[in-house]
Amino acid sequence: MQSLNDVSSARRLMASRRSASAKAMGEPGPSAEQLTEILTMAVRVPDHGKLTPWRFILFEGGARAKFGEAMKGRWRELHPDHGADTLAIVGGLFLRAPMVLAVISTAQPHPKIPEWEQQLSAAALCQNILLATTALGIGCQWNTDWIAYDAGMAKVMGLKAHERVVGFIYLGTPTAPLEERPRPDPSALLTRWGQP
Repeated sequence: MQSLNDVSSARRLMASRRSASAKAMGEPGPSAEQLTEILTMAVRVPDHGKLTPWRFILFEGGARAKFGEAMKGRWRELHPDHGADTLAIVGGLFLRAPMVLAVISTAQPHPKIPEWEQQLSAAALCQNILLATTALGIGCQWNTDWIAYDAGMAKVMGLKAHERVVGFIYLGTPTAPLEERPRPDPSALLTRWGQP
């Protein structure tokens, strides 16, 4: 059986890529040079019309805890019946990894290019980040969670009305072994048009 996250070739990496768990990440995260390399590889995605319909927000160092306080405050507004234990979990979400990278879709109406295509480009960007990060031997996981869909947290992040969170990518060093999970059989998902 092939080992997980085999970086000996691009084909082996794609055949074995496995996310690390944000709940089991520690220091170190990517260096500044590694982050630049990851983002340089990430932006090499299909982008119809060369619109660059995405951007990034980086949470690192003390900014993670500060953002956690904002999450706790918002959660308290949404769920006033929840206690200190739940608030502690909410406030610690971004402290699980040394670095959290938000990918933001900036898709807007365009006379020739559907917004959906722009959003798909942002999703492809997230996958490129996972592949690039894994290729560098760094643990990563793509999450959304409630924060991605909450208007109050969008304001805290400074998102414009048309912007949406595509995902929060946790980056760090896995502190637990990666485990494979069941994968679908591609042949069971394939149909051939025009054949019974």
